[in-house]
Amino acid sequence: MNQNAGKLDPLLKLHEVRKSYGSRVALDGISLSVVSGEFVALLGPNGAGKSTLFQLLTGLFNADGGSLQVCGHDIGRNPIAALAQIGVVFQQMTLDMDLTVEANLRFHARLHGLGGQHARTRIEDALQRLGLSARAGDPVRELSGGNRRKVELARALVHEPALFLMDEATVGLDPASRHQLLDEVLGLRSRGAGVLWATHLIEEAESADRVIILHLGKILAQGSPQELVAQLGSASLAEAFLRMTHSNSD
Repeated sequence: MNQNAGKLDPLLKLHEVRKSYGSRVALDGISLSVVSGEFVALLGPNGAGKSTLFQLLTGLFNADGGSLQVCGHDIGRNPIAALAQIGVVFQQMTLDMDLTVEANLRFHARLHGLGGQHARTRIEDALQRLGLSARAGDPVRELSGGNRRKVELARALVHEPALFLMDEATVGLDPASRHQLLDEVLGLRSRGAGVLWATHLIEEAESADRVIILHLGKILAQGSPQELVAQLGSASLAEAFLRMTHSNSD
């Protein structure tokens, strides 16, 4: 856990972010932050607004109000600088299944202006880190679901971003692959990276430095898993989460 979280400038800073689709309010004044070396779990049931938030953070949609900053860059006013600092693994697979593992990573490197030996070194390092060096020449479609997710994480590592966004990244994985991916991302803290990990799985949130409970577009509470349990006088994070989201449901 990052003991200096309160003393560091945020890598990610959101203030009063709002987003609606017609009459449906998806995000209702969200404010949160992530600092260097911190793993933050955004915990919420399906429909809480997690994916909408990630769509705003990656520039797929614009917020209706509020501000979103990455490393001091406002996503609305300076999206190129902000997005250059982000590595993303989306809920839905975004790899080219017919390209090799290495070709997928090379394409990503070019998008970030990396080429030649510099790109090759970054790609080799990312593949080695995730145990994928032997699969570099294999088409992605020949890989297991767990290894495909690892390729997506390797791709996110190539341009060495400051902030990692993981949107329900373990969906569809078996328990062993899910734990392995979570462990790999937790390890990014030692490199000074910040992580925002969106999930609806309690066991994943239990590993976080800080948990933010999101429900119906609003933040209900945040703190370490232990702090949230103590706040509600619950026996576990699962009990605290269920009590909180149930009492705030329509």
